[in-house]
Amino acid sequence: MPVVVLEELSMHYGEQVLLDKASLTINEKDRICLVGRNGAGKSSLFRVLLGQQQADGGYVRIPDGIRVGELPQNLPAADERNVMDVVLSGLETLGQALKDYDALSKTAATEQDLKKLERLQHTIESNDGWRLQQKADVVVKKLNLPIEKTMAELSGGWRRRVMLGRALLSEPDVLLLDEPTNHLDIPAIEWLEEQLADYPGAILFITHDRAFMEKVARQVVELDRGHLYTYNGSDYDGLIAWREKRAEDEEKENALFDKRLAEEEKWIRQGIKARRTRNEGRVRALKAMRQERSERRDRQGKADFSMDAADKSGKIVIEAKNIQYGFENKPIVEDFSTIIQRGDRIGLLGVNGCGKSTLLRLLLKQLEPQSGSIKQGTKLEIAYFDQLRGNLDLEKNVIDNISEGREYIEIGGENKHILGYLGDFLFTPQRARTPVKALSGGETSRVMLAKLFSKPSNMLILDEPTNDLDVETLELLEGRLTEYPGTLLVVSHDRAFLDNVVTSLLVFENEGVVTDHVGGYSDWFGRGFRLKDPDAIKVESKPTAKAKPKMPVVEKKVKKLSYKLQRELEELPASIEKLEGEVESLEAEIAKPDFYAQDNVTVTDTLTKLETTQGKLEEVMERWLELEAMQEEG
Repeated sequence: MPVVVLEELSMHYGEQVLLDKASLTINEKDRICLVGRNGAGKSSLFRVLLGQQQADGGYVRIPDGIRVGELPQNLPAADERNVMDVVLSGLETLGQALKDYDALSKTAATEQDLKKLERLQHTIESNDGWRLQQKADVVVKKLNLPIEKTMAELSGGWRRRVMLGRALLSEPDVLLLDEPTNHLDIPAIEWLEEQLADYPGAILFITHDRAFMEKVARQVVELDRGHLYTYNGSDYDGLIAWREKRAEDEEKENALFDKRLAEEEKWIRQGIKARRTRNEGRVRALKAMRQERSERRDRQGKADFSMDAADKSGKIVIEAKNIQYGFENKPIVEDFSTIIQRGDRIGLLGVNGCGKSTLLRLLLKQLEPQSGSIKQGTKLEIAYFDQLRGNLDLEKNVIDNISEGREYIEIGGENKHILGYLGDFLFTPQRARTPVKALSGGETSRVMLAKLFSKPSNMLILDEPTNDLDVETLELLEGRLTEYPGTLLVVSHDRAFLDNVVTSLLVFENEGVVTDHVGGYSDWFGRGFRLKDPDAIKVESKPTAKAKPKMPVVEKKVKKLSYKLQRELEELPASIEKLEGEVESLEAEIAKPDFYAQDNVTVTDTLTKLETTQGKLEEVMERWLELEAMQEEG
């Protein structure tokens, strides 16, 4: 039974055609993955289905009684709403009734209270509310949601989990999921896959996660230059073959059409005799062919970039011996040792908040271990992909961000003009002169890659590089990274990306234990290993200031500080807590997909504030460690 029918839907954004008489039928219990290049119009199609945006033409037919719900891509607000209240809000008025019943049942003392309880109970029972309350409890438990917390107390990843719980509980007939794996770690992604397998309604979702697509989808619909094409399957290799066959068929059809058009153009340009006797019907057909050719939207070229390696680094790139770093209630690494050699390709795997970024900073000597030692090798040339895009000047256009005054970029010993170089990243000359602040998320990611590869390096650090990239660009990136002769460290929750790029893993276990494993994610998973989330109930996406850094356990005499220094030491944890809260709030703001669409002043001020706050936090932390060390000397 159809639950949504799109009939010849048309939509334009300026001169760009998003939908061109596109048609699609979604049946109950369908599992459809919507794919397409960045900017193709996938999110716009979602907004049309939700009634948030009107199409320019065509019809959206949704039968009476069919509910369409969503998990939006944007992060929810960090406000004072209770987590359980947000989850239950997916049930609309029933959720409020459950909340009121729970509160009143604990305080009811009068006959009026009892009558109100009776009315609430009737409302709940008539809407199958007790079953839904039980389901809410299960969802909360499975997602490890801390029901005693408010949204303001949670990181962006945990707020995303709350909204996911809300969407699953509401059970709309058609569930729209826009990048549902964003901000989720692998255990949460795997749990979500299981939940969607048993979902009673239809699901239409957008994702760049190929493993998630293969697990959940039964059909793939590609949005390509305004048209919707359906592939009946979800295996990625089959999807690629189907897409290539469709492109070949289109190329053949266009070639035949162009040949026929050329013959008609030759006929119309014949001499005077032909003009006297020409067929007016044939002339009209030629005009129609000209119009059809003018409206053809040629397939956009593929990205085709390369990277240049610097001179070889030393054989030993990084050596860590018995390092320890952590916080009183949260060890990050305990007695960790490793040797990273030239050419190693290592993925950092762990749940959100386990300390992957902290370990990277330790290995790069941006943080000092609390015990143990870290040595770096010689001749290191490091390139860093920052998911927060802090390396870009939003005011400057793409050319100025990449060129840094250069007219030519040297790649592989050859000089390439800056416009030609950016063309490899799918930037036309006009788009290359656009300020970065006006680019889409996918375009900004491509600028980051262009900047990353514009200079030679022998060590790449990639922090979630797959976000916002379309699948074709992602595949090319994987190919280039496979050919890269230097050393590679990758933080990612994309299982397919890890399989295709890395040859070993550093896996974060419980209590600060980091283990080394040969192979990619599937190799590790196939040996029976699984990620566990030890801090799920604590909801710590990063070490919080309430937990003081854990110093090495050594018996020392305590030296009494002066009154002034003791007061300073006692006040520092509160300062650390406040600064970390500010940093987390700013990072969540910057991570929003529409952050860079704001006015320039707001974007620049926010980025500057984040950098300043991070600097203050580091200073305060260093002072705390200094005073602690002074107190323990003796």
